[in-house]
Amino acid sequence: MSKKNFKTEGIFRGLLIRAGIIFLLLLLLTMFGLFLKSAQAQQPEQKPPDRSIDSKIQAEIIDSVSQALNEIYVFPDMAKEMEKTLREKYKKKDYKDITSLNEFARKLTEDLQKISRDRHLHAHFMPDEILSKYKDGTLTDEEKKRELDERRHNNFCFKEIKLLEGNIGYLDFRCFDDATDAGATAIAAMNFLAYADAIIFDMRQNGGGDPSMIQLITSYLLEKPTHLNSFYVRKSDSIEQYWTQAYVQGPRLTDVDVYILTSDYTFSGAEEFTYNLKNLKRGTVIGETTGGGAHPTDLKLFPNLNLGIYIPYGKAINPISGTNWEGTGITPDIEVPQEKALDVAHLKALEKLLEKTEDPQRQAAFKWAIEGLKVKLNPVTLEESQLKIYVGQYGPRKIWIEEGKLYYQRGENPRFRLIPMGNHMFMVEELDYFRLQFIVDEKGESTEVIGHYSDGYTDSHKKSK
Repeated sequence: MSKKNFKTEGIFRGLLIRAGIIFLLLLLLTMFGLFLKSAQAQQPEQKPPDRSIDSKIQAEIIDSVSQALNEIYVFPDMAKEMEKTLREKYKKKDYKDITSLNEFARKLTEDLQKISRDRHLHAHFMPDEILSKYKDGTLTDEEKKRELDERRHNNFCFKEIKLLEGNIGYLDFRCFDDATDAGATAIAAMNFLAYADAIIFDMRQNGGGDPSMIQLITSYLLEKPTHLNSFYVRKSDSIEQYWTQAYVQGPRLTDVDVYILTSDYTFSGAEEFTYNLKNLKRGTVIGETTGGGAHPTDLKLFPNLNLGIYIPYGKAINPISGTNWEGTGITPDIEVPQEKALDVAHLKALEKLLEKTEDPQRQAAFKWAIEGLKVKLNPVTLEESQLKIYVGQYGPRKIWIEEGKLYYQRGENPRFRLIPMGNHMFMVEELDYFRLQFIVDEKGESTEVIGHYSDGYTDSHKKSK
């Protein structure tokens, strides 16, 4: 989640103090996973690391967690209510049968979230092997370097960038990394998309991150410095504002339509990015309602107890809505299952561009792509008995059925599956620029096949056998 900058020095500050729960969890799970692999390689039957606890340690944990909540948690009244609930449960011996610290941390998280409904609030078992990576609540210099190398190896979460049919830009990145390190990669991505006619940002697998990256990317989409978000911090009773940048490297994309894809996994900083653009009326949100985590989070470590807890210490305040998406998530402008969101966004972008253009060539290209997407979203189903009329040899073109599906091959070229579009027209899987149309006579028999190309060219062959 987006985080306010606390007093934490070094290159890892953005990760520990501002990047929030997702970065920390990724790092924690990565290191924990490496430890597990090493342990399992030496002792295949060894169980995952854990620590046995008794009621005395449970009481110490509840005391420590309660103190941290009362000191840090964004809502003081809620902190007291959570403390009261934990102590009542302990007194009623609800935890008496729990002897695993892993399980106790899971149960604490469940109980805390049941009261607060705050998905950023998490308790975690921290093995000694993980705690040894930290010094004074932050990572050691050696671990900071290792963490940076890992982020570089992961391309700072930038997963895929491409141009879809119709010159629609697509960018899929899985977190908002600290722009101090990842800025050059983000700038390269935005410059790659500089001349796209619309842009789709895929947030479906993005769990959040650093506000500096939100600022950087959003700066390319707005003409002038714009107030995006503010964070209220309870402990200091202060508010910090976040604005877009006055200068960006490369062209701005202020006139292109923007689409944001979401799922229930979209969380924290990814929600802020989405919420900002939605409230600024700068983007259309397509997909599923997001996870609902708007609170910046700090990691509190209790090394003697092998415990760490992520505590929301403030809240986001959008300058337009005056509130945030905590607990509710962001409702899309167009609600569709997340697996269909990309195709729907692509279709909407093409339809809007078609309305704007008067160029016949571009109109034809948009219509071609729109037809294909509509079939993809609403597939045409043909039984094998219906497909049989198309089987045969058409000059160098061969059509046959295999496992209930229709296939096409020209000469010695690779074979491709044919996707029915209706009216004896078929798309060719993997070949966006090419389609096949069968000519069927009054007897219901195919007599000819015509190849249609996206540039308007056609060629045909009569059925030879």
